[in-house]
Amino acid sequence: MFLKISNKLKYKYHSITLCFMTSVMLLSLYACSQENEHVAPAIHERDSVAMMISYGVNTLISDSGVIRYRIVSERWEVNTNTHPTKWSFLKGIFLEQFDEKFHIQACITADTAWYYDQKKLWELRGRVYVRNNDGLVFRSQELFWDQNSHQLYSHQFSRVVTPDRQLQGANFISDERMTNYKVNNTKGAFPAADMGGDNTQTASTTSATSPDTAKSVPVKRQVVQPFAAKPKQITP
Repeated sequence: MFLKISNKLKYKYHSITLCFMTSVMLLSLYACSQENEHVAPAIHERDSVAMMISYGVNTLISDSGVIRYRIVSERWEVNTNTHPTKWSFLKGIFLEQFDEKFHIQACITADTAWYYDQKKLWELRGRVYVRNNDGLVFRSQELFWDQNSHQLYSHQFSRVVTPDRQLQGANFISDERMTNYKVNNTKGAFPAADMGGDNTQTASTTSATSPDTAKSVPVKRQVVQPFAAKPKQITP
């Protein structure tokens, strides 16, 4: 009698153990089937990876064997994978333009800049400041420089100050040396003699339709001290 009871208890024990193990296996299989793969996304897309990154840049750029520009920037990226290819100056830029005799024609600064080398187009953004050797000062939040058409233009609000006048407005366009420029929707101040009168006092004008065109008055050339760091010369 005791042997039969013992066999029954063993049978129940084995049955409970078997059921428990079966339940654990089923739960494990279910958990595995619901498990997701943890795959990290790509750190960078191929188009965003720069071919070259330079820090503390002070370099000269030549065009057709003649030095045309000096570039000073904290960070310079060259990306040949984008369409179009471009140079990026995300930490700001200081640029000098030279003539054939290596005289400074203009100085340009901006918070951010891109140069599309295939298009020969500069795009400057954020606190754009331009000063030429005639004393003209240009300020805006945007400026494009098309080296193919030899034009500077901006669609943002712009301010132009010369030794004899002040202008502000939108849709600015000019030649590369800023000796011939046009500003639409202008508001500014300039000598009344420019309006055909004999009075030399300053007069104000506001125009909502017709653009204002002007030529800068030449002044004594300013001497700009060269940088202490010796620049490198490259050809784009």
